[in-house]
Amino acid sequence: MPQEERERLVDELLASLNEPAARELDDAWAAEIERRLAAFDRGEVQSLSADEVFAKARVLAR
Repeated sequence: MPQEERERLVDELLASLNEPAARELDDAWAAEIERRLAAFDRGEVQSLSADEVFAKARVLAR
């Protein structure tokens, strides 16, 4: 089997082994997104513009 096909096979095998963990992470992120969106809708948190976010990121990256 050519190296490229073996690499693809290994990638597919590893992905299949990680499916349960990935599904758990996806479920956890979905719940977190719902929680944050609900808090935003209730007015409990404020949003930032993209410009503000990038400005803060630039400061932190220094």
